[in-house]
Amino acid sequence: MSNVANTLFSLVEMLDSLSIPYSVMGGIAVRAHGVPRPTYDVDLNIVIDREELPKLFSSLRRLDYEIPEPYEREWVDEVKGLKVLKLRRYLQGGSLDVDLFLVETAFQEEVMRRRMRAEAEGRMIWLVSPEDLVLFKLLAGRPRDLGDVYDVLFMQGPLDVQYMRGWAAKLGIASELERAIIDQD
Repeated sequence: MSNVANTLFSLVEMLDSLSIPYSVMGGIAVRAHGVPRPTYDVDLNIVIDREELPKLFSSLRRLDYEIPEPYEREWVDEVKGLKVLKLRRYLQGGSLDVDLFLVETAFQEEVMRRRMRAEAEGRMIWLVSPEDLVLFKLLAGRPRDLGDVYDVLFMQGPLDVQYMRGWAAKLGIASELERAIIDQD
């Protein structure tokens, strides 16, 4: 089993044991909803109260995660307006980056309501919907992310465009979504 799959499954098992709802996004979700491609990290949304973070950190340490000291002092990183814990898991032969996005926005709450059970890496896990994956990828906006958007749109066929347009407007990525939709036609 690859380090990515091993990390994903051990993390999901730990989150389930702690009753922390999650949804997998990023490259792993692209592999499930779009064209499979290599991915070298793990990205999840998690629903957790900030006062429960020390308990989460304790469980993560038992799985060989490094918890940066600022997080211990209740600081949380931010990427594109989303709160995130940027962690590293040490494995035999290297390390792997893991980003845990804290569900603290209305968009992320909706993402969690829309998450779906799907197969990824040979197991059933909770994934973001293809529509929400497109929105996350447009929000990130890197060239690889834009390629992922086109792959998901191509592989999934018709998606809920009205849903995506509504959130794209609120997230400030409406023109990027329209460009992706037009390019697919």
